[in-house]
Amino acid sequence: MRPTRRRTWVLLASSAAVVVLVVPAGIHAAGSGGAAASGPRAPRAPSPEPAGSECRTTVEGSQVVSYCHNPYPSLDVVRLHTECARWWDVDGDGAAVAVEPGRTVRLQDRCWKEVATAWVTHSAGPSRSTP
Repeated sequence: MRPTRRRTWVLLASSAAVVVLVVPAGIHAAGSGGAAASGPRAPRAPSPEPAGSECRTTVEGSQVVSYCHNPYPSLDVVRLHTECARWWDVDGDGAAVAVEPGRTVRLQDRCWKEVATAWVTHSAGPSRSTP
């Protein structure tokens, strides 16, 4: 009866050792995309170029002013949105303004009374085609 217990213990210990050695290798292969099993990797998609303006918005009483600066080489279109605190005060969506590369624009709006929130939305400008 002793040899059976010893064999059982040896089988359990060897199974645990195999699991300890094989599982990290499987995790590593899964993390690397399994390149060894599936052949060469597919090329990565290019990361998008940074774009968009940095806007600083201030609210003083019923006035909202936002300065947007575009440090990137692509055109950015910004729009100021103002939500007024009073239910009878009309919320405002400003006109779309194009911010050219290296330029700063000033956006402004107002409410009759207090301003609840104000934010700026961005969208990509039309792409320029070179002849």
